[in-house]
Amino acid sequence: MITGIDRVRLAAAACALLLGTAAAAAAGDASRWDGDARSAVRLIAGSRSAAGGALLRAGVEIRLKSGWHTYWRYPGDAGVPPVFDFKGSQNVKAVEVRWPAPQRLPQEGGVSIGYERNVVFPLRVMPLDSAKPVVLRLNLDYAICEKLCVPAEARAELALAGGVSSQDPALAAAEARVPKNVALGEGRTLAIRSVRREAGPARSRVVVDIAAGAATAVDLFAEGPTPRWALPLPTATDGAPAGLRRFVFDLDGAPPGAGYDGALLTLTAVTATEAIEVPIRLD
Repeated sequence: MITGIDRVRLAAAACALLLGTAAAAAAGDASRWDGDARSAVRLIAGSRSAAGGALLRAGVEIRLKSGWHTYWRYPGDAGVPPVFDFKGSQNVKAVEVRWPAPQRLPQEGGVSIGYERNVVFPLRVMPLDSAKPVVLRLNLDYAICEKLCVPAEARAELALAGGVSSQDPALAAAEARVPKNVALGEGRTLAIRSVRREAGPARSRVVVDIAAGAATAVDLFAEGPTPRWALPLPTATDGAPAGLRRFVFDLDGAPPGAGYDGALLTLTAVTATEAIEVPIRLD
């Protein structure tokens, strides 16, 4: 015969089981944090995209203490970009790291490019065999800075199943901040309308006109064909046609032996709500 006390115990046990199951499911959406009070890193899993297919969605999340920052793929005047290593992963053919739109980080002696708040780098993971389990293993080397910069490293491991994930909102928000690849002149509210090369006081420079609708804050970043290039940060200037914003930057920072004629540059335009990436060739 089940007494009232037994019913209470059974109900408590069932509740504990449900809570334990929920906790286990949540734990499966993210790896443990690896780091310290200044920064920490973990892997997060996303549900499979609506389009389906073999690709799995995931992300690398970096948690930063207030006042600290880390870097974009091109760090600007100073800094070191993160280096992602997934070589130890299981049943993984390729991992594409996607970079959310960065911001300028003024600091003594120059301006860096990166992130000063928590950041999620979305991943597209291609399995070797979509019918078999996928385990993502990450070794990350990165730098964090406040007044001084220090190197950091982290390791994380996470099984990716592609099911519904509690990390979907954070991952979707990060994916929305990845600049869209468009051609010169393309874009609705944000578009790079024209790029031209002209003679400057000391060296040639590039003039870029951007349409940004009603956006109050617009920024532009310029990258060379390889990481060895170190182009200056574009500067906002007057003189753009009505309704456009103008940026200029000198053609400087090519590595030894490299020329500017025909060089393929990448221009990234950013507003608070949108970002685009445009390849242009210097003819």
